Amino acid sequence: MSKIFFVLILFALTSAQAQQTEKFVDVLGEYQEALHLYEQNQFDASSRAFREIYSELNSDKLKSDADYYLAKCAIELGQPQADEMMETFIERHPTSLKTNKAYLEVGKYYFQNRNFNKANTWLSKVNTNSLSRSELKTFHFNYGYTNFRLKNYKEARQLFENVRNDQDYGAQAKYYIGFIAYEENEYESASALFDEARREGIKGNNISYFQSDMNFKLGNFEKAIELGLKQLPKSNARERSQLNKIIGESYFNLKEYAKAIEYLKDYRGDRGKWNNTDYYQLGFAYYETGDFESAIDEFSKIIDGQDFVAQNAYYHLAKAYLKTDKKTQALNAFKNVTEMPYDEQLKKNAYLNYAKLSYEIGNSYQPTPEVLQTYLEKYPDSEEVDVIENLLIDSYLTSKNYLKAISMLEGSRDYTNKLALQKVAYYYGIELFKDNQFQEAIAYFNKSLAQRLDPEYTAKATYWKAEADYALGNYDMALIGYKEFKGMNSAQKLPEYYSIDYNIAYSYFKTKNYRLSASFFEDFIKIERPSQQLHDAYVRLGDARFALGQYWPAMEAYNKAIAMKNYKSDYAFFQKAYSYGFVDRNEQKIESLNAFIDKYSNSIYKDDALYELGNTYVAENKDQEAISAYQNIITNYKQSRYYPKAFSKQALIYFNNENYKAALSKFKQLVSEFPNSQEALQAVQTVRLIYIDMGEIDQYASWVNTLDFVEVADSDIEEATYQAAENKFLDNDTQKAISLFKIYLEEFPTGRNSLKANFYLAQLLYNEGNVQESLSYYIEVINRSSNEFTEESLRRLSQIYLSNENYEEAIETLSRLENEASFSQNILFAQSNLMKAYYEIENYDKALAYAELILSKDINDEEVMSDALVFIARSSLKTGDEARAESAYKEVLEMATGKLKAEALYYDAYFKNKSGEYEASTAVVQDLTKNYSRYREFGVKGLLLMAKNFNALGDNYQATYILENIIKNFQSYPEVISEAEELLQSIKTNAAETNSSVEVDQN
Repeated sequence: MSKIFFVLILFALTSAQAQQTEKFVDVLGEYQEALHLYEQNQFDASSRAFREIYSELNSDKLKSDADYYLAKCAIELGQPQADEMMETFIERHPTSLKTNKAYLEVGKYYFQNRNFNKANTWLSKVNTNSLSRSELKTFHFNYGYTNFRLKNYKEARQLFENVRNDQDYGAQAKYYIGFIAYEENEYESASALFDEARREGIKGNNISYFQSDMNFKLGNFEKAIELGLKQLPKSNARERSQLNKIIGESYFNLKEYAKAIEYLKDYRGDRGKWNNTDYYQLGFAYYETGDFESAIDEFSKIIDGQDFVAQNAYYHLAKAYLKTDKKTQALNAFKNVTEMPYDEQLKKNAYLNYAKLSYEIGNSYQPTPEVLQTYLEKYPDSEEVDVIENLLIDSYLTSKNYLKAISMLEGSRDYTNKLALQKVAYYYGIELFKDNQFQEAIAYFNKSLAQRLDPEYTAKATYWKAEADYALGNYDMALIGYKEFKGMNSAQKLPEYYSIDYNIAYSYFKTKNYRLSASFFEDFIKIERPSQQLHDAYVRLGDARFALGQYWPAMEAYNKAIAMKNYKSDYAFFQKAYSYGFVDRNEQKIESLNAFIDKYSNSIYKDDALYELGNTYVAENKDQEAISAYQNIITNYKQSRYYPKAFSKQALIYFNNENYKAALSKFKQLVSEFPNSQEALQAVQTVRLIYIDMGEIDQYASWVNTLDFVEVADSDIEEATYQAAENKFLDNDTQKAISLFKIYLEEFPTGRNSLKANFYLAQLLYNEGNVQESLSYYIEVINRSSNEFTEESLRRLSQIYLSNENYEEAIETLSRLENEASFSQNILFAQSNLMKAYYEIENYDKALAYAELILSKDINDEEVMSDALVFIARSSLKTGDEARAESAYKEVLEMATGKLKAEALYYDAYFKNKSGEYEASTAVVQDLTKNYSRYREFGVKGLLLMAKNFNALGDNYQATYILENIIKNFQSYPEVISEAEELLQSIKTNAAETNSSVEVDQN
């Protein structure tokens, strides 16, 4: 390389270096200018200057410092992301000498922006050894306040202690140290520090507030009131609320309740919510001043309380309810107190009140006797033991818990207890009777009659025992009971006495003592007003006279029945027509029977009338008219018991007129359709005579050999077998009779006595309690053509099907009974049970139709009438006609007893709730609870209604307590539980908006 070229390169390098040096000098000057601007607090200008030269800085240190100053300027200017810039500086330059200051600056940034969590994070990293005195004291105060706000009181106190005597921060430090002492219950130290802070210039209402509060907490209530009252006019809204609480609670502790109320009610709560203690204090203050309604209003806002305060509150709530005659509410509150363990004496007092109220107004949660018994077990040394024991005995009657009452009373020698036993046994017998448990009812009527201390109950038990015997078919025993009842002086004022002659008459009628039956029917007719029962009495009087052969008097009685236009008289009309034949008035008989057939074309006795008409025509030698009458039966009444008889009668007319061909045809058809019948056996004998007269014995032999039953029917074996069974039946040797009837039916299932055997066996089995076994024998009876046992068998079969809830079969059987029965009681029985059965299969229109049919009758039996009204109400509810249901239930209320009364009461409460009559609805539920608690279904549904009523009235305590008890105690009613849970959740959610003590399930 030439020297000239080398010199040129060296010159160029020297020139470039000189330019770079000059440029660096210029950048450094600009850097110094930017730094100068920073030191002059011109942060915006400084920031722009640093940014302009940043890319020209070729020194890591200068760039590091520039990053710091840019972040610091951003902090000072309050720019967004200033904190991130400083954090980035720390991250990029961890070894920078300015990193410690950066920690301080980021901490300061977050401190100023009141993000104390982040401020604490950065300030904790600061090395205080490198801080100036001024920076150090600011650091101690800021870091102390940060910990104070984060409730790190121990660290805060240590930091504030570093500047406690500082001229700038000392007064504030003492204030915060004082507050920490206040929070840690060091009230004397706190008070001294607050005084120092006040003297050193700290102003504000908080100090006076804290000092008032501290005096309150130290028990210096007068001083707390003095300071609080002094501070109250100067305080802001939040402090005013807290001061009202302090002043009010101080007066409360001094038992100056009227003054306490003035301030406690102006407390606004913690974050707008009171807690249970707040409600308790104001409620108790109202209670002590005699303002019980206001006390109830406050106490009832304490729901779900589980501590001493809540137990005390509920106890005084209960007493406030008593003071305002709200006994159901008081019972609930006392019950709640008994379930809490915090104060045993309070619990004992509450249990006594709970037990007495349970007796007085009833208890839906548990049987009243159980409540009373539990009290005696828990507190055997109580001064009230004798009182509770007396209430316990009486409660068994009011709660209708008869079995437990009887168990307790039996064996007692006390006169009062024996008297109670007589009554309880009677009531339980009535209950069993109404459930058709007649044998069991008799046992308890006998238990009642074993005492005979109260003449009225002796008479009642005697009467209803006779009724049970009658229902079982024990007519002789029923007669004994009815006649004994009639002879009792105490019986004459009882409602049962009014129809006693009617009952006696029927019993004699059933035992075929028609003379005495007629006599008692006559006695009854003298006193009875027009009614279904009077109509029936005339009919049965006619039957009794007819059975005695007193046909003209019988017709007179039938005429009286027929004259009662509002009642069905087809039977009486027929019997009257029939009776003319016995007084040699065949023309009148024929005329009356034809009139009957025209007037009562749908009567169940039409086949009877046709048969008697045919017989009468025969007697008057009017054979063609007779054949026509019999043919009407054959054509239209194939199920009639007269169907085979009509064949026989027609055949005999042809035979007597020597029309052998027609006679043979009829006789053979009869034998073919009704083998084993009495008519068939007679037909075989007559056919034999016809063939003899015709000289065709061989044809008779051929025909008779085709008949399986003839040889057996002629045998003495069947008759002997049956007679053996019937003799045991008549001797009341029940088990032997059952065995022999079964043997007879096994050997001769279609024998001539099989109808009677099936019926008697069915009756014996039914009365022995073998109900299901009796079923097939009753079915056999009703499947035969209509007979003397059909009606009773249909009734018994209906009862069995109903008890088995076999409603389809029950409806079929009851429909037959309704159409075929001759006794009005059985017709009414059929119609009332058809009403119930149709309801059960959800055919509500049919149920309504039968209910209305029953109500259209003139019936004295209020139980039957109330049943009909109940099914109108139930069916109307099911079809959405609530107005009609409400009207029907109102009528039921006037006459029903027992379970129907409970149902009517529930719906009375239900409709009152729907119409907004909440207090009236609750009053009805109270009646239901007191008198019908044993009907649990309506009791629990009534409780739910009561909870809804209290909710609507704003009584959260009552509503929630009832709902919680429903959920806890009535799990067997899932639909009610579900509704209770939903309502409880809603109430608690609303209550939690104002009561911080209420916990709401978030699931």
